[in-house]
Amino acid sequence: MSVMVVRKKVTRKWEKLPGRNTFCCDGRVMMARQKGIFYLTLFLILGTCTLFFAFECRYLAVQLSPAIPVFAAMLFLFSMATLLRTSFSDPGVIPRALPDEAAFIEMEIEATNGAVPQGQRPPPRIKNFQINNQIVKLKYCYTCKIFRPPRASHCSICDNCVERFDHHCPWVGNCVGKRNYRYFYLFILSLSLLTIYVFAFNIVYVALKSLKIGFLETLKETPGTVLEVLICFFTLWSVVGLTGFHTFLVALNQTTNEDVSQLSFSPHQIFSFSQKPILILLAREPVSRAWKIEVSRNLV
Repeated sequence: MSVMVVRKKVTRKWEKLPGRNTFCCDGRVMMARQKGIFYLTLFLILGTCTLFFAFECRYLAVQLSPAIPVFAAMLFLFSMATLLRTSFSDPGVIPRALPDEAAFIEMEIEATNGAVPQGQRPPPRIKNFQINNQIVKLKYCYTCKIFRPPRASHCSICDNCVERFDHHCPWVGNCVGKRNYRYFYLFILSLSLLTIYVFAFNIVYVALKSLKIGFLETLKETPGTVLEVLICFFTLWSVVGLTGFHTFLVALNQTTNEDVSQLSFSPHQIFSFSQKPILILLAREPVSRAWKIEVSRNLV
């Protein structure tokens, strides 16, 4: 007597995402394929902080206060945690339409627009949608075969539509969107504080050593400190400036993509949370559409 065994296999959405991403840890870690600059970010932060903890912190803890390395360690760990969370998180990828869904949308568009004569340009694919008693135009994505939600945009690097798309950041090796923007903002904020902290106490270290052996002799004996000062000096302006820019965007409840595009009409103004921009950073993190949604099938 033969027994038929039915085995149920669950295929997660991330296993079928056709975008240019890499996954590991059962889809919980999601990054862009281009990760070279991300590794440079790790190298600069780890290298600079390693030199600071190995040389300046030991001296300053004895001469000034043991709290100096403790506070530096807290800033360093928080910066690394928010960097990795930004880099490894799903930014809010919207799964593409399935073949049946895409065919239905195409039929719906053709029924609405009618047949386009040969040689004429087809009209733009836009769907009007009412939110809070206001009409919002949803744009059609020819790659993902979906009408994008308000504030979503298609990333040409990762080849995905991302909810509340801000920008693609090569320094973190990922897109920045609805699900990881708060971690990105906390990362650049903490990195700004860490850079200022390391830069300031490097100057203090050089000043204290110069009182004993002279300025030129201090520079000769501490080439690592000179390297740290140069890295922090050139990094400081860009990181602090970026933090200020995103603080300005958070206050306006606007994204980088919307600011660069200079939209004459900002769809975000119609949402109820627009009066409380801080909710962008404090609101509960939405469920990942790229990982949680599952498609199951039976294998005999």
